[in-house]
This record gives sequence, structure tokens and C-alpha cells, in this order.
Amino acid sequence: MNNFPPAPDAPPAGRTIGHAATARTDVVRIGQPELLRRAVMERTRSRLLVAACGFAVLFGAVAARLADATLISPAEPRRLAAMVRQNMPPAEHLPGRAAITDRNGELLAVTLPIVALYANPSEIHDAAFVARRLAQVLPQLDVERVTARLSGERQFAYLARALTPREQQAVNSLGIPGLYFEESERRIYPQGRAAAHILGGVDVDGNGTAGVERYFDERLRARRGEDLRLSIDARVQLAIRDAVQHAITDYNGVGGAGILMDVRSGEILGMVSLPDFDLAEPARVDAVAPGADQQGTNPRFNRATVGVYEPGSTFKLLTAAMALELGTVNVWGGYDASRPIRYGRFTINDYRGKNRWLALPEILAYSSNLASAHMAAAVGPQRHREFMVRMGMGSRIGLEVPETALPLIPRPNAWRDINTLTIGFGHGISVTPLHVITGVSAVANGGILRQPTLLARPPGTVAEGTRVISERTSDTMRRLMRLVVTEGSGRSGDVPGYFLGGKTGTAQKIGPNGRYLQNKRIAAFVGAFPMQAPRYALYVMVDEPQPNARSHGFATAGWVAAPAAGEILRRVAPILGMAPETDRMAEIQAALHMPLQPGRPQRAPAAPTRAAPRVAPAPAPSQAAARPAPNPALLREVSIAPR
Repeated sequence: MNNFPPAPDAPPAGRTIGHAATARTDVVRIGQPELLRRAVMERTRSRLLVAACGFAVLFGAVAARLADATLISPAEPRRLAAMVRQNMPPAEHLPGRAAITDRNGELLAVTLPIVALYANPSEIHDAAFVARRLAQVLPQLDVERVTARLSGERQFAYLARALTPREQQAVNSLGIPGLYFEESERRIYPQGRAAAHILGGVDVDGNGTAGVERYFDERLRARRGEDLRLSIDARVQLAIRDAVQHAITDYNGVGGAGILMDVRSGEILGMVSLPDFDLAEPARVDAVAPGADQQGTNPRFNRATVGVYEPGSTFKLLTAAMALELGTVNVWGGYDASRPIRYGRFTINDYRGKNRWLALPEILAYSSNLASAHMAAAVGPQRHREFMVRMGMGSRIGLEVPETALPLIPRPNAWRDINTLTIGFGHGISVTPLHVITGVSAVANGGILRQPTLLARPPGTVAEGTRVISERTSDTMRRLMRLVVTEGSGRSGDVPGYFLGGKTGTAQKIGPNGRYLQNKRIAAFVGAFPMQAPRYALYVMVDEPQPNARSHGFATAGWVAAPAAGEILRRVAPILGMAPETDRMAEIQAALHMPLQPGRPQRAPAAPTRAAPRVAPAPAPSQAAARPAPNPALLREVSIAPR
């Protein structure tokens, strides 16, 4: 029996209150309006939930994008989504200018995409403050110049043409209103100064201003993606530049030039003019005063194609080739060099001459002015001028650069006996180094005058040309050129196994008044190698060399230019795939041998023939003195007057 008390709300025992205690279910009737209200609330709740989820996703995407743009990759533009949706790869940047390469594909000039910084000055409220902030992240900017650009009512002003990604981000982080970025392009020259005069350069808008950049401007801007392949070899270019610069430094010259040319194809493998300039910093070059001495101080002046100089004794090669070709002399013939030549008030003499009769090989080996003048006089003024014109000395050479010069050559009606005498040994005519090497290439290559070019040609190409001398004359001239290097003034340029041949030349410079300048000279060497089968012609020139202790007080071409030519040959020959033929030196030298005084052939012709007519005698001093004496100033003007 349980003794627990009943619950407070329990009914009394044994009694039933009201109806019998059975299960009860109450039914509540809800009206139609209430049901509609509840349905609307349920739909509203669902919509609010969907909207909340949508906003959550949206704000999440915005937060992720901001985190990516500010923390993960702040400098990386996101432009790939549309391309991915279209299943397209990112478009490559199309440069506005084709690249330029050397003959081996080495880049000489290329256009790269860059970012430029510009401003809207009307949106800049404190120009000085903005300029100082910019200078903190871009130290190359000048605060005063930037302040001036940001002042005023202009709507546009460039501040920096080329920014790196890091610099762009640094400027962007400043958060300065009114600063903007623009995608642009910049011409880059990876080789620096190596081929500055050949390439020329472009302006800030990418238009060619000089050199091949200007000559081929339309082609380079065609956007065809085709590189312009030049004939030069970047390695050869550097070797020539180093050798010429070394000679300039040793002899305290004001400049110089060097050219290496393929005598069969006409391709120029290297062409240097010093001083040169850095194409990456054109502003420094353009700062040269307009009235500056163009040939002396302006680094843009191209001595190889624009500078016109009296070639001096290097022209004696052309005089000898002319006399041999026209039959006025032969290798055992010669001229008297024992007495000066007097023409009116002028006297032609030899520098440290032999004072005797000289055979043709001696004339070149000892570089006799007297004998060379007699040799030219034997040909005569008319035929002399015709030969010089045929050798290309009367017109501009059509190289693929705009900067080329006309030779200064007497007009046909002004070419007199005195012009023939002086031009015979390289004075009284002024030509460019490119003229000299082109003419000597024809003398050495078998007698074909070929147009030089800066465009690469297929290997083994033999370019068409014009025959100017016979193969027989060319063969004789090759042996004479080799003799100059083994026995004459070019000995310091010889490199064993490569059989260099050529001629030195030292000539006084001419001043603005047409008179020679004292102690100012051009020292040059021109030649070819290897002489048994010439492949390349070489020209080296130093402008205004000064004597030094090592040269014993001399600054002539034998001391200055010939050693530089030997240094170039020593460096470029291996680059060109040429090995020294030391094992055949005796055999090759014997084949090229030319005695200084060749003997007359045993079976001489019985009578003069067209191939070897009688040598005209040199004018006697008394006859020369009987001629009317020309005015000295007029004589100089006539001898170098442009055609």
C-alpha cells in the first residue's frame, strides 16, 4: 500500500468531476484570410533567405578580388577570363617595329612593350608635393622639371616614358589622383655602342632617324614580324671597335674608322666610326652644340661613310693598277724618283726617298710620291679621270644608310696635269673610307667592282659587279700588295699564316680654307687577306694621331694604322672560321713572291704592243717650270671641287 499523498491537482478519490474522463480533441477553424497571410509570410521568408545567400556570395567574391588585387598579386592585370570563356589563348604583343639582327641572328634592335606614366595637370592640386612624392619612388625624375610639367591648365603631360613593373606599382601605391599609365613601346639596342652608326636610332615615337632604322623605316614599321637581317657580325664589330679605339688611345687621336668587307659578296661584316654613342641614351648625343666641329666632336658623325679625306698613299694601289691595266708600265718598268717635280710654285717630293730610279714594286714598297706622279702622268689626265670614275671614285656609294657623301673630285673640264700628278699619290681628291675599301676590293678580288651592302646574303654568294681591271692585273697587284706588307711600310700589320697584303697612307688634313693643316694628318691602312685567294678587305684609319715615345716621334700610318689592322686580323680571322696556314707558309709565300727589282723577261717582245706601250717620260723640270704658275688658292679649290 502506497502512503504517498495525492497530487494537488488530482481529483478526489472515488469521484468524477463533470463528464467521464475520456480523450478529447479540439478543432479550431481558421479563416481564409489568415491562411493567405501565412502563405505570403512563408514566401517572403524564402526570398529573404535566397537574397541573403546571394549577397553573401557577392560580398565574398568582392572580398576575394580585393584580397587578390592588394595582397596576392597587386601588379598583375587580370584579363584572361573572357579569353578562357571563348577558349582562346592570350594574344601576343605585336610590336610596332620589326627587330634587326646581325648575320647570325644576334639581336641588334628590338621593340619591347613598356608602361608610360602621364598626368592630367588640371587634376593635380599641389604640383610641388606630387613631384616630390614621385621623385621618392622614381629617382630619375627631376623635381623642378616635373613640377613645371604638372603646373598649368594642360590636360596631358608625359612624366616617364618607360617604367618597370616595380616602378609602376610604387607609383600606383602613392594613390595620387591625376596620374595615369599608358601601354607603350620602346626600342632596345642590346649591343649598345657596337653598331650605333649602322643602326642609327629612332625618335620617341618610334620613327627611324638615321642609319638602317631610317633607310628601312617603312619596312620595319610594316608589322609583318619579319626581322631585318644585316650582313654585319656583332663579334667582328666589337673586335674592330676595340682595335681602332686602342690605336686612337695610344696615339691620342680625335677619332677613327674601321671597315671589313667580303670581296666576293660585297657584304660589310663590320663598320665602325669613333667616337660613337650609346643608342640607349640619345639625349646625351643630341646635346652636342649645333656649331660643333662635325668631324671632331660630334659622335653622330660617321667617318666611314660621310667623312671625306685625302686618301694619301693608299691611292697608289689604284694608280699602279691603272698603269698596269692600260699598259703604260710593267712590273720590271719604273720611273725616276731622284729629282723633285716642280709645277709652277709647287714642288712634289718624297718622304725619306731613295733618290734614284725605282721599279714598280719599289714604288709601292717605298711609297714614292715622285714615281707615282710620273706613273699617273704617263697615263694622261683624261684616261686618269676615266679610270677613277670607273673605280667608283666619282659618285656616291649607294649603301643602305642615308648618311653617305659625294667624293670631292675635280670636274672634267677642271682636271689638269697638276691634278693627275697629285691624285697619282692620293692628294687633290677626297673620298670616304668606304670608297677606298670598295676600290681596293676590286683590285684584289680579280677585277670586279661590287656594290657594298649591309644586308645579309646567302653563304657563298658571289655578287654581280662590273669588271674594271683584268684578272691578270689583279693577280699582279695581289703580289705587289703582299710585298708592301713583307718588305715595305705595312710590315707591322703582318700576321703569320694569313698573308695580309695592302698599303699604308698618311695624308695631311685640309682646313676650311682649302689649305693643309700643320701637324694634322690621317693615318690609314687598306688591304685584303689572304692574298693567295682574297676573301676579305680591311680598312683602318686614325684621325689626327700624335707621336708617342714608342713610335720614336712618328705618327705615320706604318706606326699607327698597320698595327691596328694586324690586331683586327688576328681577332676576326678565327671568328670567320679561318685558320692560319702555317704548314704551307713557304709554299704560299713563294707563289706570292715579287722581287723588289724584277728582271726583264728573257724573251721580250720585238716591238711595242698594245699590252705594253712605250712608257711616257716624266716632264723635265725645265718644261714644268715653263708652264704658267696657277694661283695657289685657286689650285686648291680646283683640285678638290665637288663634281
